[in-house]
Amino acid sequence: MSIEENFDIPLIAALALKEKQSQQNYRPIIAVHKWFARRPGTLFRGLILSEFGGRPVTDTFFHAHIFPDITIADPFMGGGTPLLEANRMGCNVLGFDINPMAAWIVREEIERLDLQKYQTAAGTIIESLEQEIGDLYRTSCPHYGDSDVPVKYFLWVKMLKCEECGTSIDLFPGYLVAGDARHPRNVLVCPACGDLNEVINVESPGVCEACGERLLSAGPARRGRCVCPNCNSLNHYPRQESGPLPHRLFAIEYYVPDRASEHEGRFFKKPDERDLSRVQRAAYQLHSVRPHYIPEQQILPGDETDRLRRWGYKHYKELFNERQLLGLGLSCHHISEISDERVRHALATNLSDLLRYQNLLCRYDTATLKSLDIFSVHGFPVGLIQCESSLLGITNDRGTSVGSGGWRNIVSKYIKAKQYCDTPFETYQRGGQNVRIPIVGEWIGEKSDIHGQRDVRLYCTSSTDVKLEPASLDAVFTDPPYFGNVQYGELMDFCYVWLRGLAGTEAEGFDRASTRSPDELTGNESQGRDLEHFAEGLSAVYRNMAYALKSGAPLAFTYHHNNVETYHAVGVALLDAGLICFASLPCPAEMGGSIHIHGTKSSIVDTVFVCRSRGHTRKGQNFKTLAQLADIVRDELDQLKRAGMKPAEGDIRCIVYGHLTRMTIYKLSGKWDSTLPIGERLNRFSEVFSGFGDSQSVLDLLIQYLAPCNSHIQTSLCKVDHDVPV
Repeated sequence: MSIEENFDIPLIAALALKEKQSQQNYRPIIAVHKWFARRPGTLFRGLILSEFGGRPVTDTFFHAHIFPDITIADPFMGGGTPLLEANRMGCNVLGFDINPMAAWIVREEIERLDLQKYQTAAGTIIESLEQEIGDLYRTSCPHYGDSDVPVKYFLWVKMLKCEECGTSIDLFPGYLVAGDARHPRNVLVCPACGDLNEVINVESPGVCEACGERLLSAGPARRGRCVCPNCNSLNHYPRQESGPLPHRLFAIEYYVPDRASEHEGRFFKKPDERDLSRVQRAAYQLHSVRPHYIPEQQILPGDETDRLRRWGYKHYKELFNERQLLGLGLSCHHISEISDERVRHALATNLSDLLRYQNLLCRYDTATLKSLDIFSVHGFPVGLIQCESSLLGITNDRGTSVGSGGWRNIVSKYIKAKQYCDTPFETYQRGGQNVRIPIVGEWIGEKSDIHGQRDVRLYCTSSTDVKLEPASLDAVFTDPPYFGNVQYGELMDFCYVWLRGLAGTEAEGFDRASTRSPDELTGNESQGRDLEHFAEGLSAVYRNMAYALKSGAPLAFTYHHNNVETYHAVGVALLDAGLICFASLPCPAEMGGSIHIHGTKSSIVDTVFVCRSRGHTRKGQNFKTLAQLADIVRDELDQLKRAGMKPAEGDIRCIVYGHLTRMTIYKLSGKWDSTLPIGERLNRFSEVFSGFGDSQSVLDLLIQYLAPCNSHIQTSLCKVDHDVPV
């Protein structure tokens, strides 16, 4: 029995789809620290149980399992999802990643932590910060007269000095502060006096209540150009040679706990003199204290970081305002004084994750009325309106976080993450309600006071550089790079330069000044990493893993991409490793509403390639013609629809490319020459892949098939209620 027989597409797809909509509720462990494009834990749990559970996964998924004699490796551990799922079920785990931040994060996720000591230390730090700088995050309420109420968000606008007359221009792309989706009315800032006005119709907003000037919804800044309101001359931005543009505080969202029952909607205000004086006081304190841990590192050139450099940013510290630098610097100081290394590392991890919200690249979502963290689009977006979150965070009288991006929020999520390690659970939807099912007996960690020690080996190194014993691995489960343009090293340097200053250089990989490596398998124009580099790198990794796998043991991995040529690289890597693909299984792995893929026609479905040195394909999965392929894909689309999914064009493309890759590997196995130059190997694979015919015709046929169906898809989960313990 194996994945090929035991995996259940509707069950795992339904669970994965729900998990991706609310991943921190299904897998709280991910709150330890941000990592990019994490795959669903339910998917890898399903794969592991399908391989080692001995029964269909519908019978095993919601029950505890311990496999102490199984060793599972992940050569691209990233955020650690496959290793966490394997470790939770008692497997020995072996993980590699070339990025030191990945190695640090996965170690933090798995390593045991004394939660009582951690909570005490975290509480002490928050209390100290409250005493030192708490007043910098307070304001007064002009509506009810309440003083000293907490601020949720400060909103800043970039400014530009007119090249002709020297007037300071506010670079508003639009004057909408908050929409009426989660607030009773739209909130507009007056272009003349800066007062905030609540209006019903943004197209016809009327005049400012404070100064009588006409309100506008559209701002003056567009596509790098802005007309000066004083002399009418045209100005351009950004101006790289002049350094980063300055900012002006123009609005505040705050919280009045005592007025929640009588006030309709949120609280917004124009900054008053005391608010502006707090900004000046923060700058004075920063220059008086001069925190030791503020990084001095330069921003290196790169595909993503060049955007920052075009806006005049040269050093990472320039991405923060003075209040943020003060608070972060003081936080680092308090963390450094904690004697318990394990607790200190946990809080250093919190600080690193906190950076996502404590910077001047965050944006304020005018629809959802919340801060969007710097990595919400997997890049470095430089907007004209910035959102500064409260450093300390806010909790209401029920202990629930209000707003996002503060110390209290981060600590609360971290506690839930580590509690999940001791008492993991699965979540199932029944009758429209989420049912949480404790999985008693499973746990995450390298040791336990009750259960003893487990074998956990994590390395910051390329998985091609490690000598593994032959036949030492029972399985390899991984989520490899997709040859996409998510520059993990460039993005993670933003956190790394702070964390490295706190943790020192003794942590594995932290002797490097940057997390970047020329051996990364992401496409990167500035580093000259092309498809051949990706194929060669993936081939080297898979060959090393195949050498260590037991005979017939699986190498299973997720993959999707819009570009068919990247699938050729995947196929070449597998053939070089002497592996045959015996299954390509679809499973949702992204959330359709994710900002970085919304509107791009990208797939939210991954193909799970299940590969072995020997094995068999499930009956009815092989094909010789595109018509037969269409039948296979149509059946899988039906299974995804039963899981509550509405497959789209990108999803169909991913499934079709997966099956064509699988069958091309099958046709080429046994007559593959891995010694040919990489270009020739890619061409050879492409020829056979294309030999099946025009895959676009299959896509068109299946898109037509789906068109009348998508509007009638039921969103209930699959029919396994009787198998689920409650």
